Amino acid sequence: MSGWIALIKRELRAVLRERTILIAIVIQLFIASFSSALLIGLLSLYDPDSVGVYARLNVGIGFVGAPNHSLIGLMRARGIRVAPFASLNDAQNAFQRGAIGALVVAPPERAAPVEMQVYLPRAEAQSAMILMVLQDPLKRYENVLREQRGIAVRYDDLRGLPPTTFEYLYSIILPALMFFPAFVAGSLVVDSLSEEIEHNTLETLLAAPVSLHAIVGAKIAAAILVAVAQCVAWLTLLRLNRIEIQNFALVLILATIIAGMVAVASAFVAIVFKDRERSQFVYSLMVLVGASASYLFDVSPIKTLTRLAIGDYFTSALNVAVFALTLGALGIVLILGIRRAARA
Repeated sequence: MSGWIALIKRELRAVLRERTILIAIVIQLFIASFSSALLIGLLSLYDPDSVGVYARLNVGIGFVGAPNHSLIGLMRARGIRVAPFASLNDAQNAFQRGAIGALVVAPPERAAPVEMQVYLPRAEAQSAMILMVLQDPLKRYENVLREQRGIAVRYDDLRGLPPTTFEYLYSIILPALMFFPAFVAGSLVVDSLSEEIEHNTLETLLAAPVSLHAIVGAKIAAAILVAVAQCVAWLTLLRLNRIEIQNFALVLILATIIAGMVAVASAFVAIVFKDRERSQFVYSLMVLVGASASYLFDVSPIKTLTRLAIGDYFTSALNVAVFALTLGALGIVLILGIRRAARA
């Protein structure tokens, strides 16, 4: 047992010397630390309306109208800095000087129809941003006008963020952070084991009072420990970013099981192909095909992780047990492969 633990410590020290692995961990750290900022930036690529929800304007919006106008409160509730003006001339002069970024001219609320004017800067990017941010208060103001005119609007104002936020967060960012450590673990195992075989250092290790099973098991255990440490760190950083993760323990257990599955499979690949180049190539193809094919099945680690993280009622520890059984089956296959390699 002491020899096995010594092998694990040896593998963990080797990880610190692998610059490629350390760079991969730093990239994950960046994603987890700035997940909120990345969420806003990447969401805007396929859901531009989300900019209107998250963006905060650093420019003031001039307002010409009644001092107690309903739209002023709605704009301020959205986080917009509103600068009221007594006359349109004063507001236009401030707009031309650059004192305000845009200008809203609102007629009396009892006027029929209500025709509003919005003055925007010439810069298209800035004007588009201002319009997106103004969308929400203007839509709410429409409902205020309907109520004032006796038009009953039956709707529930659901609090929270738009659904695209959660789709992106729980289906892309979280699985990437939880499963990327598994791919790193597999890469560690396939590199370490294939190098031992290729450079004949495995025979030196076998001279010590340890078996081939113990050597391979130590490499897998060290890789899983590295993966678990990463997953714990990423989940903690996500929580610090105010991202709620349900079923924290089950999410971590599932990520650990997947890391074990990938590590065991990569060890089997290294034992079969022996040299580093072929082993790494086959491992990369295996990860690529496996990750892509997992989207085709309902029993998928990505889908299961997402459902656990959002607190899905129909997803529980039984779903995680399916992957644990798969890990056990892979472990048996690996043991048989090691015995065959030892006899050869």
